[in-house]
Amino acid sequence: MNRTDRLYALVEELRAVAPRPRSATWLAARFEVSTRTIERDISALQQAGTPVWAEPGRTGGYCLDRSRTLPPVNFSPDEAVAVAVALHGAVGTPFHAAGRTALRKLLAAMRDDDAAAAQDLVSRVHLVGADPDAPVVPPLLTDAVSARRVLRIRYTDRDGRSTTRDVEPVGYVGSTTGWYLLGWCRLRDGLRAFRLDRVDRVTATAETAPRRTVHPGDVQVPEGDLRTLTFL
Repeated sequence: MNRTDRLYALVEELRAVAPRPRSATWLAARFEVSTRTIERDISALQQAGTPVWAEPGRTGGYCLDRSRTLPPVNFSPDEAVAVAVALHGAVGTPFHAAGRTALRKLLAAMRDDDAAAAQDLVSRVHLVGADPDAPVVPPLLTDAVSARRVLRIRYTDRDGRSTTRDVEPVGYVGSTTGWYLLGWCRLRDGLRAFRLDRVDRVTATAETAPRRTVHPGDVQVPEGDLRTLTFL
């Protein structure tokens, strides 16, 4: 078990017995590591904001504040397959890789029988036609947009002209013809939408971009009016 998986498993173990404690010795035996490793793992969880604390005494150990953490999400097999079908539409978007990772986490959190039922159901869902060719969006670009890091890109416009630009990433625009990086172009001193399949090279700088408020009416794209995505 790697450290990331162990940290997740530690939280789940402490959640399962909360508010009772687990000793470092017990946890070390459970995860087949040293008590020193458990102590370092607990320290890492605390520094990340996980509500874990040490309870002193002969019967003490580490406790988790269950009220401040979320329990595992219980998806039904139908719900898991619905997510898989929805994520199929994310091919070619900046969120395709993250979606696949999220789906794997979802399946790992499900009960074994529900996960098996979901695997059976998804094997009975069939699609017609090949997936369209989609640009490979560099993880560097998607990570930089999330972190608001200024990007230096080489971009080829519709007329085949290439330019190198520093861009303050604002977000994305999805349309019927493809996905665009939405950003403040310092070369043009204005808001621009860059087609992702025309971004030839990208470098994330150490500079944090300022926050910019963008209204859908500020962005001009030929496909139609913009709508802002929400969770509702």
